[in-house]
Amino acid sequence: SKVMFSSTQTASTVFRSVENDNSSLMYFNLSSSLPFDNYSSSTQPEAMEEENPLFSNLDLFLFTLIAGLIIYWFMSRKKAEPIPEFKKLDQPAPSTQETSFIEKMKKTGRNIVVFYGSQTGTGEEFANRLSKDAQRYGMKGMAADPEEYDMSELSRLAEIGNSLAIFCMATYGEGDPTDNAQDFYDWLQETDGQLDGVNYTVFALGNKTYEHYNAMGAYVDKRLEELGAKRVFDLGMGDDDGNLEEDFVTWREQFWPAMCEHFGVEASGEDSSVRQYELKEHNDINMNKVYTGELGRLKSFETQKPPFDAKNPFLAPVTVNRKLNKAGDRHLMLHFLDELVYESGDHVAVYPTNDTVIVNRLGQILGVDLDSVISLNNLDEESNKKHPFPCPTTYRTALTHYLDIIHPPRTNVLYELAQYATDLKDQENMRKMASSAPEGKALYQSFVLEDNRNILAILEDLPSLRPPIDHLCELMPRLQARYYSIASSSKVHPNSIHICAVLVEYTTKTGRLTKGVATTWLKNKLVADNAHKSTVPMYIRKSQFRLPFKASNPVIMVGPGTGIAPFMGFIQERGWLKEQGKEVGETVLYCGCRHKEEDYLYQEELEEAEKTGVITKLNVAFSRDQEQKVYVQHLLRTNKVDLWRQIHTDNAHIYICGDARNMARDVQTAFYEIAEELGGMTRTQATDYIKKLMTKGRYSQDVWS
Repeated sequence: SKVMFSSTQTASTVFRSVENDNSSLMYFNLSSSLPFDNYSSSTQPEAMEEENPLFSNLDLFLFTLIAGLIIYWFMSRKKAEPIPEFKKLDQPAPSTQETSFIEKMKKTGRNIVVFYGSQTGTGEEFANRLSKDAQRYGMKGMAADPEEYDMSELSRLAEIGNSLAIFCMATYGEGDPTDNAQDFYDWLQETDGQLDGVNYTVFALGNKTYEHYNAMGAYVDKRLEELGAKRVFDLGMGDDDGNLEEDFVTWREQFWPAMCEHFGVEASGEDSSVRQYELKEHNDINMNKVYTGELGRLKSFETQKPPFDAKNPFLAPVTVNRKLNKAGDRHLMLHFLDELVYESGDHVAVYPTNDTVIVNRLGQILGVDLDSVISLNNLDEESNKKHPFPCPTTYRTALTHYLDIIHPPRTNVLYELAQYATDLKDQENMRKMASSAPEGKALYQSFVLEDNRNILAILEDLPSLRPPIDHLCELMPRLQARYYSIASSSKVHPNSIHICAVLVEYTTKTGRLTKGVATTWLKNKLVADNAHKSTVPMYIRKSQFRLPFKASNPVIMVGPGTGIAPFMGFIQERGWLKEQGKEVGETVLYCGCRHKEEDYLYQEELEEAEKTGVITKLNVAFSRDQEQKVYVQHLLRTNKVDLWRQIHTDNAHIYICGDARNMARDVQTAFYEIAEELGGMTRTQATDYIKKLMTKGRYSQDVWS
C-alpha cells in the first residue's frame, strides 16, 4: 500500500492487492474539499440590465437560505468516531507529556536520570536496570528516552543535589546514533552551552567487528566533557561480539561503589527484587478493547492507515515463498511481499511471532491459563512507560507477539527469578550467575550461553523454579523486528518486495532443537489462494546503501551467501537503466556459496544477466567444491589489475554485504593489499586510501555479525 500525491491527482491513495500475481488497483479520492470550494465571483452569473434582473429578490432569498442550510448541515453533522489509539509504549499522549525531565525529577524526588540510545532494546533494558539499582543505593532514578525530552535542560541538572546523568548509548550503522538519540546527537554537535556542575558517566554498547566500534558512546563521553560536565566514572565499553552482558555487569558492579564514595552514601544492602509493574486481571472486559498483537493503535491490523513505521507496520500479503537452493541441509528462502514504497538498498523490517509450541509449553509448565486477559501497570505513575507491552492483552498474545522468549535470558532476569526457586542450591547458582565474580561468569557462560538455554529450557532444567508468569513477562525483553536487505529493485518490481533468507535451525549441547524465530516463521508463511492470505507485519527502513548517482560509474559488489540480496536489486536496476538508454558503467559482482550444485543462489538470473551484458563480469567462489577453500577475497586478488583500474582510474563504487566478523574484514584487507601492490603504497597509506573512499561514499558496507 502506498500514498501518492501529484498535481493531476488530488490526494488519491493507491492500494494494491496481489492474488496469484494478478494486480488490481483501486483509487480512493481523499480530497477534503467541500462542494462550494470552487464557487467564486468569477463563476457567478453576471448581472443583467437593472430593469430585467435574472433573479428576483425572492430567488436570491431562497438561494441564500438553501446555501446557509447546506453549510449548516456540513458544519454540524456528527463527526466519525475516531478509532481508539494505544498510547505509545515509550511516550504518553502529547497533551500530558512532560518534556522537562528536570521538573519531573524535582516533582518525584529523583536525583539520577538514565538516558538511553537504543535500536534493538538492549540500551533501554540496561537503562532500566541502572535506574532500578539506584534504589538499592539510597538514591532514586528514572530511565528516560532523550527523544521525549528537551535535552537542552541538561545544564539545569546541577539544580538537583547529588544528581547524576547516566547515558547508555548504542552505536548504529556506520558509527551513527540510534533513531531515538538522533536529536540529542544533533544538539550535542550544535550547542555551545555550558554544563558546569553536571555529573555524568557513559556506558557504550557496540560490536568490535564494526569499524566504528562504540563511536556514539565515545562521542557523548568526550563531548559532555568538552561542554564542562564532570565525568564521575570511566566510560564503559560493551562488546556484543564478545559478551555484552558480562561487560555491562562488570562495569556496573564497579560503578555503584564508586558512586557511593563520590556522593558519600552507603548501599542499603537491600537485595530483594523490586517490581516495576503490578498485575491487573480483567475478568469481564470487552474483547474489542484487548490487544491481539498490534504494536501501537488498537485494531490497526484490521483498519490499516498510513504512514507505516515501527509502531504501525503494514500487513503485507505473501505472494511467493520458494526454496532457492537446489540441495544440501540448508534451506534458503525467497519471499515476495506486497509492497510499500522503497528504493534499492533499503531494508525491510518484519515482526515475527514466537513458536506456538514453546508458548504452550511455558503455559503448561507454569500452570496458567494463557487466555487470561491481564494488564501490567507501572507502579510509578509518573513514568512515561505505562506498560511493558500493549495492554490489556492475554498471556498468550504477550508470549507470542511481544516478548523475546527464545534468546538466553540476561543475568538480571536470573537474579530476579532466583527468589522463586524452592531449591536453595538453584537459588544460589542463579544469583551467582548474576554476579561479576569469575565463578559466576563462568557458570553463566557455560550453563546459559554455551548450552544456549532459553527461559523454557531453564525452567525445564530447574524444576524447583516456578515463578509467577506476570513477573516473568515483566522481565522478558521485547521481541524485536528483524531486518533484511531488500533483494529487488522498485524500478523493476514496483509492486513487491523480495526477501532472501536462510533458515536458522540447530541442535544445542543439551540436545534441544533450536529454530530461528523469524526464519521459521517466514518459512511457514505459505501462499494462499483463498481469502485468508498469509501476511507479514513490516515497514521500510531507509538506507544509505545506494547505487552511484551517475549510472556511468562502475560498481563492484561483494556479497557471498545471502549477502547477495541487495545486489539483486542493484543488478535489476542497472539493467532497467540500460533499457532506458542510459550509459551504464561496468557492473562487477563477486558472490559465493559452499557448493555450486547445492546453494548457488540466483544462478539462472545471474548467468542470464551476464549473458545480456547487465553484469560485466560474474565472479563466483564455491568455497567447498575443491580441496582448498576459495572465498571472494581470493577472487578479488586474482582480478587485482582490473579492480585497481576500476577503483583508481574509473571512480568505481565498492559495495560489501554480508558477514562483518570475517568476510568484511578479509575483503577490506584484500583491497589494502591491492592498493599497496598496484598503487605503490605502504599499508598505512593504503588504509588511508580506503578510508577516504568511505568518506566519499565510494566504499559502502551493509554488514552484520
